[in-house]
Amino acid sequence: MQHQQPVQSVAARVWLGVLGAVLALAGLFFLIGGGKLISLGGSWYFLLAGMALLASGVQFVRRRPSGAWIYLAAFAATVVWALSEVGLDYWSLVSRLLAMTFGAVAVAASLPLLRKASGQTAACKGAFTAAGVLLVAGLVGFVSMFQIHPEVQAQAAAATRKPVDAASEQKNWNNYGSSSKNDRFAALDQINVDNVNQLQVAWTYQTGDVPKSTGAGAEDQTTPLQVGDKVFICTPSNNVIALDADSGKELWRHDVNAHVGGVWERCRGLAYFDATAPLDQPTVPGSTAVQKVSLPAGASCERRILMNSIDARLFAINADNGELCGEFGKDGVVDLKEGIGAVANPAYYTLTSAPTVAGTTVVIGGRVADNVQVDMPGGVIRGFDVITGAQRWAFDAGSSTPNEILKPGETYTRSSANVWAGTTYDASSNTVYLPMGSASVDLYGATRSAMDRKYGASVLALDAATGKEKWLYQTVRNDLWDFDIPMAPTLIDFPHADGTTTPAVLVGTKAGQIFVLDRQNGQPLTKVQEVAVKPGTIPGEFYPATQPLSVGMPQIGTKTLTEADMWGATPIDQLICRIKFKSMRYDGLYTVPDTDVSLSFPGSLGGMNWGGVSADPTNNLIFVNDMRLGLWVQMMPQQQKSALSDGSEAPNAGMGQVPLGGTPYAVIKDRFMSPLGIPCQKPPFGTLTAIDMKTQQIAWQVPVGTVQDQGPMGIKMRLPLPVGLPTLGGSLATQGGLVFFAGTQDYYLRAWDSATGKEIWKARLPVGSQGGPMSYKSPKTGKQYVVISAGGARQSPDRGDYVIAYALPDRAK
Repeated sequence: MQHQQPVQSVAARVWLGVLGAVLALAGLFFLIGGGKLISLGGSWYFLLAGMALLASGVQFVRRRPSGAWIYLAAFAATVVWALSEVGLDYWSLVSRLLAMTFGAVAVAASLPLLRKASGQTAACKGAFTAAGVLLVAGLVGFVSMFQIHPEVQAQAAAATRKPVDAASEQKNWNNYGSSSKNDRFAALDQINVDNVNQLQVAWTYQTGDVPKSTGAGAEDQTTPLQVGDKVFICTPSNNVIALDADSGKELWRHDVNAHVGGVWERCRGLAYFDATAPLDQPTVPGSTAVQKVSLPAGASCERRILMNSIDARLFAINADNGELCGEFGKDGVVDLKEGIGAVANPAYYTLTSAPTVAGTTVVIGGRVADNVQVDMPGGVIRGFDVITGAQRWAFDAGSSTPNEILKPGETYTRSSANVWAGTTYDASSNTVYLPMGSASVDLYGATRSAMDRKYGASVLALDAATGKEKWLYQTVRNDLWDFDIPMAPTLIDFPHADGTTTPAVLVGTKAGQIFVLDRQNGQPLTKVQEVAVKPGTIPGEFYPATQPLSVGMPQIGTKTLTEADMWGATPIDQLICRIKFKSMRYDGLYTVPDTDVSLSFPGSLGGMNWGGVSADPTNNLIFVNDMRLGLWVQMMPQQQKSALSDGSEAPNAGMGQVPLGGTPYAVIKDRFMSPLGIPCQKPPFGTLTAIDMKTQQIAWQVPVGTVQDQGPMGIKMRLPLPVGLPTLGGSLATQGGLVFFAGTQDYYLRAWDSATGKEIWKARLPVGSQGGPMSYKSPKTGKQYVVISAGGARQSPDRGDYVIAYALPDRAK
């Protein structure tokens, strides 16, 4: 008697064939990719899993039950492998197990069909029970993707609420970072942890200056000022606007409409000076006195806004009416290109960060474009009289006599280390602290002078009255990574175990380091360790044997990556990222660029960037936001007649070979991403961290931002998955126990409880923000406001021109 094959429906046969084909194709990809990974010294898992998936898929197509059992065995082995490789790290497990779990659901549910096709009893109950259990596990894993998974969970309250007293209450936000300490702290508590959930929009203003960029052109990155009943803002085109603090109504407007060809146009902030206010003289013994100033007879510009523009001019604007201060420079303007020499492209020398009023001296740095050529404008730092605009001093970091006055026809040293970020003034010692960048061309140092190597990537303290050097502390030697200091330093009182404090200057770097230095001598107050660094092979390059690591403070986002840290939305792109990682040279933080392909993590985008840190002096806490976005780098022989970069950040975004003019090399850089456009290392890709300065330990660390307004290949996912995305902008700490931040890639202003790191409020913005939130209390109504500018997130095409103020409703408690 002849055995008859059981008859199955067409639908069942199609389903088993399709599922088998999918498994076989996935297995084939794993098999090929896994073989490549093994040849690079990587994990054997993908090759073995590929063999199992391929065998499973073939058996499914043949409608054999063994196809299901092979897959389920491979799935069980995958669980064991995942746990052994990454432990219980949530996002790492999601990448390894979620897709495989849902695959196991489909396979288990298909087992009865396979059994029937082979003439066995279906045994539906057991198969469907297993599929149900796996489905629940998969759904739990999926739903958990919408929950915040802190990197460091608060073990105890990191802060206690201390009511604001009348003597210490903030009166004005009259500096870029609130006070001259640049601590981005508001000593206000009307808005606090208990009532922040009642915040609502109080007013909205639109500037009419909509930036056009998603990374290389114009962007809104401003932090407003507030003095009395006025709020002052600047736009990407350097238009300055005064608003009523309670209504947002425009009071005056001074349009500059500065442009440098559409590249890197932005205004991060303004400075303010009141000639009628008492002049603070230093209290630290031996400090130089602040020069006294007075207005010329008949001058009416007592209160003035100072702004340096992207086209290298310095403006003094009457804060009362928006008119230029005629006694300042030439009709209210100083030309900052004087003494700079040739500027081949106006975008090569721009000023984007706020100026600093240091006593009666306006201190100005300047952004020199990265990765262009060796012959670039110099990074001279200058001080100008706040009333007349006359230059008082210059500090030329490229010169052996940095304070020497130029003779007619002379220019400052070309291509010297520059200060593109904000600066900070200490009135107690009449000192200005400057975060130094590196000499052009950033990634190639063979052409650098001894002075370039001395001052690059350093904190420089200058006498604000004379411009003379007080001390220098270097954070990177012969910086070849563009690991410059990107932020205005923050002044704190560093606490010791015995209850005493030391006046300190604190700064973060793109390399994820935090340095705490004695304000008087620049010596570290926390441990800095010298670590050996492997040299490269570029001829003539100077490779220091060691580099400093600030091990006495937490290092943010600087984990030395391993293959196990590679990530993907699916195991497929995780495998691709593993192959990429194992194909590159990577020696940790200070992996030098060379003619092979190397990985820089964190890359030159940060780490920490220009937003700076905020600090709560009442609890000795600082708050740091960061981005974790590696770059791969390769130096190549420069091709003849290649066009130079336009001065934008495009060289960091895979625009092909970018010539480093005046050197034998071009550079190729790109972000270390999966094929879906997701960073290759595991989440989070951006965090907010609270650090207890009493212990120098992380109190809590949470991911910030979701993929609601971002997604693979630029497609908005519309899903609020809190993986934490790269951050750009500054935070705000308040005495109400809150930390505000908006510089995420989704469109929200958020507030966290500073004691626990718990997100307790958020407001949807019309577009994303790169601005820094600030807060003030109206002298007219006594109402506290939180204000943010929203012009668009960095990686989003959505742009706007909004300034939005939030306040409690009148009956709020």
